[in-house]
Amino acid sequence: MLDIAAICLVFTAVLAYLNHRLTKLPTTIGVMAIALALSLAMVGLDAAGLDHGLRQYEESFIRSIDFSDVLMQGMLSFLLFAGALHVDLGALKKYRWQVGALAVVGTLASTAVVGGAMWLALPYVGVTLPLLHCLLFGALISPTDPIAVMGILKSAGAPKELELVIAGESLFNDGVGVVVFALLLGVLSSGNTPSLATAGALLLREGLGGIAFGFLLGYVVYRMLKSIDQYQVEVLLTLAAVMGGYSLASHLHISGPLAMVVCGLIIGNGGRARAMSGNTLRYIDMFWELVDEILNAVLFVLIGLEVILIAFSAPLLLGGVLAIAITLASRWLTVGLPVMVGRGWFALPTGASHVMSWGGLRGGISVALALSLPGGPERETVLALTYCVVVFSILVQGLTMGSVIKKAMGTTPAA
Repeated sequence: MLDIAAICLVFTAVLAYLNHRLTKLPTTIGVMAIALALSLAMVGLDAAGLDHGLRQYEESFIRSIDFSDVLMQGMLSFLLFAGALHVDLGALKKYRWQVGALAVVGTLASTAVVGGAMWLALPYVGVTLPLLHCLLFGALISPTDPIAVMGILKSAGAPKELELVIAGESLFNDGVGVVVFALLLGVLSSGNTPSLATAGALLLREGLGGIAFGFLLGYVVYRMLKSIDQYQVEVLLTLAAVMGGYSLASHLHISGPLAMVVCGLIIGNGGRARAMSGNTLRYIDMFWELVDEILNAVLFVLIGLEVILIAFSAPLLLGGVLAIAITLASRWLTVGLPVMVGRGWFALPTGASHVMSWGGLRGGISVALALSLPGGPERETVLALTYCVVVFSILVQGLTMGSVIKKAMGTTPAA
């Protein structure tokens, strides 16, 4: 494990250096693009008989990493907490019902729309996928990835209120999507469709349980932070809250992602205002910003490298194009259209519906959930479709977000 971590960190550092010196793209996009290009180059050299075993070495290394476990049980808790830590809860409170509707109703509706549309459309490109697997694909691809979204928004130049709603939605719809995916995966594993009451009870236990646990954890840590003024101990307390809290949430069978978001919001707002000295606040912000940047870079490098394990075919590539189109259309129907129609309720600037539709980025969480499916041809199909959407999302949507914001809202992207 130490060797794997060392290789990942060294490789990520080298790619980040090359991106900074040569391509000068945003770090997460740049390192992923370079890693993806290297993986595709390995495939090309192997096809030409010139790789001298490099592709086999990369495949062996990537297979030694359980991407799903690394993200869902390792990185995710840190990244969600770090993202929530800098969200202004006072400003977000104004949009709490809007964010809640987009995160819950929007994610559920998108799961059904994407799943149903994929089931109907895939046979036309020569790909067969059962309805349940199509719904699983809908569940894992519908939530926007907070890691990808918040990383891009930092430099996209969106109005603050719009940035706040997009960030809030992405932080919470992730937890909803994971719960829906787990419910559908349970149906696949057992072969039994749960009753509406059973499904509702599971959603409430996972969702409300995660929120309540995150609130309790955040409040306890907040009180501890308020009682001392020693930045080393206070940084350690936040680290313990994330690692210990996420682990305990998993054992309690409640949503760890939602717990980390709520905990981060409480510590980042109440703790920032009333429990931390200026010195402590500086060190905590610096520590979690570094953790966020480093883990983001490592995560997107792994996404770029994972492509080498996917066996693409012409029908699957066509299916991937179809999945991209359906995912974008679903995002417009379940988020963009409601924001446009309910403009008075959402109270967002003109053009917000276009930005929110195009800004629904997918990332590592979708790939991790796809990798957690039981082995078989259906898993490989879902993984290939997921990968196509994620790569398009990060490289195309991510790189054009600034232009879309400028065109839709008349703002200038930040340098």
